[in-house]
Amino acid sequence: MPRSRTARRVAALLGGCAVLTACATDGPAPAPQPTAANPAAGDAHCPTTAAQRLGWGDPTRASDFADGLPPDWHPYGPEVGHDKKGVRTPEAISVRDGVATITATADGTTGAMSWHPGQRYGRWEACIRMDPGPDALHGVVILWPVAEDFPAGGEIDWVEVFHGDRQEVTVNIHHGPPDRSFGGEVERDAARWTAWAVEWTPEHITTYADGEEWYSTDRSELFPPRPMNMTMQLDWFPPDGGGPASGGSAMHMDWSHQWALPESEPATLSLAPGDPATGQPRLYPDRKPRPLAAGP
Repeated sequence: MPRSRTARRVAALLGGCAVLTACATDGPAPAPQPTAANPAAGDAHCPTTAAQRLGWGDPTRASDFADGLPPDWHPYGPEVGHDKKGVRTPEAISVRDGVATITATADGTTGAMSWHPGQRYGRWEACIRMDPGPDALHGVVILWPVAEDFPAGGEIDWVEVFHGDRQEVTVNIHHGPPDRSFGGEVERDAARWTAWAVEWTPEHITTYADGEEWYSTDRSELFPPRPMNMTMQLDWFPPDGGGPASGGSAMHMDWSHQWALPESEPATLSLAPGDPATGQPRLYPDRKPRPLAAGP
């Protein structure tokens, strides 16, 4: 079907015939299983993907966490958390049975990590689920400016879950200065494994859940101006009044994939393998990405 050219809200559960892509009467074909030659296929946790449905082919980069946290994933911290509240610590990140997990406690001890190097324009897809918990703990998957120049560098929050029951997912595209944003939301059980994807081109930003498009915009004048890298964060927004929420939460990633497009522009900045990252570049300038070494 033709791509929608306006931002929109989807008020129905994905998976039925009311969603934005056509539904075949005999159901989708079985998803292929991932192999070394076909890492873009689905798997037991996320059997249906945008890559498989839309024919994206093999990703340019892939992480499956089979051997722990790869060196191109960089934990934040230790540092103060989002909006200088709580604490982000690498100790909140663990890998077990091929799944990377960020845990968070009710007092705001949590974690985040970023994937380098980035690019301007491209596709990203990740198999993710989030444990229910307090509203104060927000799970987000973001494209963040490699140059650490937010808000001028923009931000694409392509999976953002505000509510503790994890039943609604939003997309927010930031631009500035000053910081402004626009986007939409979809009713979806983010506590279940889902293949979330985003496609960013010079003409549009489109998001997918298990291969179903649920949001698209062509407001390209407000798109990020430079390369972005993917991050996964479990952020703490303490309740009004300052008291801690009750209970903790966790966010899990089985795999992540990145595709370059013909129009993609690779980042000229990156963190060295294993270097710590930061969500507070003004406080920790030594953790900001540096120029990539010149190639041969």
